[in-house]
Amino acid sequence: MESLIAATVVIGDRSYRIKIRQEDEEVVRKTIKTINDKILEFKSTYAGKDMQDYIAMVLAWYATEQNTAVAAEVEKENLEDQLNSIERLLDNQLKDN
Repeated sequence: MESLIAATVVIGDRSYRIKIRQEDEEVVRKTIKTINDKILEFKSTYAGKDMQDYIAMVLAWYATEQNTAVAAEVEKENLEDQLNSIERLLDNQLKDN
């Protein structure tokens, strides 16, 4: 069984107690920092909302970022497949000549 460590993270105005793998701690802390930085950014852009609104905005932003990254990876894989096909065609053409 994996060894989990307890960590306290603060998102917005609330503290949360979570358990994470020790090797994931740095990534989790950086992600939480990014979330809190985005909350502050949205607070300065959209004054007068409550914390729940800011967290929802960050969630929408983060999900969009993830989908964009996945789409870029799929596009890269498709391009690699196409280039490999072209390379095979060229290799076959050279062998035939």
